[in-house]
Formats: sequence, C-alpha cells, structure tokens
Amino acid sequence: MSGSYRAEVLKLRKRSAVWVLFGAGLVLSLIFGYLLPYLGYVTGDENPQTDGVPRSEILRGMLPERVMDNTIGGYPVFAGALALVLGAIVVGGEYTWGTLKTILTQRPGRGAVLASQFLGLATMIAVWVLGIFAACAACSVGVAAAENTAMDWPGLTAVLEGLAGGWLVLMTWCLAGAVLAVAFRNVALPIGLGVVWILGVETLLAGVVSSLLPDLEFLSDALPGANAGALVFSVTGMVAADAPPGVRDAVGGGRALLTLLGYCAIFALLAAWTTRRRDVT
Repeated sequence: MSGSYRAEVLKLRKRSAVWVLFGAGLVLSLIFGYLLPYLGYVTGDENPQTDGVPRSEILRGMLPERVMDNTIGGYPVFAGALALVLGAIVVGGEYTWGTLKTILTQRPGRGAVLASQFLGLATMIAVWVLGIFAACAACSVGVAAAENTAMDWPGLTAVLEGLAGGWLVLMTWCLAGAVLAVAFRNVALPIGLGVVWILGVETLLAGVVSSLLPDLEFLSDALPGANAGALVFSVTGMVAADAPPGVRDAVGGGRALLTLLGYCAIFALLAAWTTRRRDVT
C-alpha cells in the first residue's frame, strides 16, 4: 500500500496536467479575488460596475482579514470543476492508456491500487489548497502595503477551518470525477458530464426549484454543489450579497459538513465496488 501511494504521488508530481489545472485554479482565484476588485477600486469613480459601492468596502475585500473569502470562495464551482477533472484524469487515464492491467500484475490488489490513488489525490488537493492560500495571502499583503492599511489577519482557528473546509469541497468533486471515470472507464465522458453538472445543471435546478417548485427545495439542498457552497459560506462568514457564485446559505454548516463527508464515502465505496466487481479492460 505504501509503495503504491508513493508511486501515485510520484506520477501526480510529474504529470503536467495536474500543474496546469492547479495553475488555472490559482489564476482564477487571483483574477476574481484581487485583480478585478483592485481595478474596480482604483477606478471606482469612473467605473459603472462599482457605482454605489463604497471604495472602502472594495478595498476591505482584498485585505488580509478577508483572505479566506478569496482563497476558497471559488471552490464550490470553478475550482471544484478543476478538481473533478483531476479525479477523472488520474483514475480514468489508467483505463484509457491500458496501464491498469500492468499495475495489477505487480502485486497490489484492485482495492489497494484505488485506495492509493485516492490518497494521492487527497495529498495533491491539499497542495492545491495551501498553494492558493499562500498566493492569496501574498496578494493581500501587497494590497495592504500599497494602500498603507492595517494587516489584520483572521484567527488561526478560522484559517484552519477554512482550509479544511476548502479541502473537503475539492475532495468531494475530485472523488465525483474519479467514480465517473471508474464507471465509464475513460476520461472524456466523465469530464464532460461532471463539468456540465457543476457549471450548469445544479445552478439551473436550484433556480427552478426556488422559483417554481419550492416544495422540492429539500432535494436541491441535498445536492453536493449546494452543500459545498453552504460549507464555504459557513466557514468564511461571508455576507450573502457579496458571496461569489455557488456560495449561499442553503443549509447549515454542520449539515453541509456531514453531507459532503457522506458524498465522499459514497463515491469512494461506489468506485471500490465497481472496480472489484467488473472487468478492468
């Protein structure tokens, strides 16, 4: 098991697609968290997009005290889609390339191989979360220094809760991509279905339920995207009016946490059962 885990981490570390996806998530976080808000701040009097918004509030959203908002605010939708692609590539690639049969002849069983893949993905997701946090923290310090404002940081507990919550959100979507890859035994179809679900289906379904079918709201509140957004909303303490897409208080933080843990367990068990019961070719 330990050898398989080290092999998976080595593959992830040397795989360019992993770092391209991480770079995309990092760039999106910095653009929407700092670049566009700062441009709106410096052009506040001339920018119609910031009309009526106090410049002090725009600046406050980029300072160290709001670093967790900018770090994990995009995880339920945009970074979540990238994490799903990561899970599909890592697990589905073994089927596409025909390497899974070779791996299984080297002694580890199917369960051990899949578990090592999941542990490797969990490790890489943690690297993603820490890397994005470090970049956002550096940008927050730069903005505070440039504008000569105080650098008030959130408490250590709040930071750890935010990082752990962000990791769980990304890991849920990553395992969703992995279980789709096992089910379809390739990469393209799981990515297509998963990304369409995250970026379109859940948002559309939530809008239809809230406006036309309020009695079915309990169904939309049980979906992974709604709970991912609720967990981020809970651990960051965002204001609903300022929350990014996908982040809303659909359910309480405790319920969102348990629901996402349940989804992770279901996805992992489904992938393990399918892998053990079906031909891998």
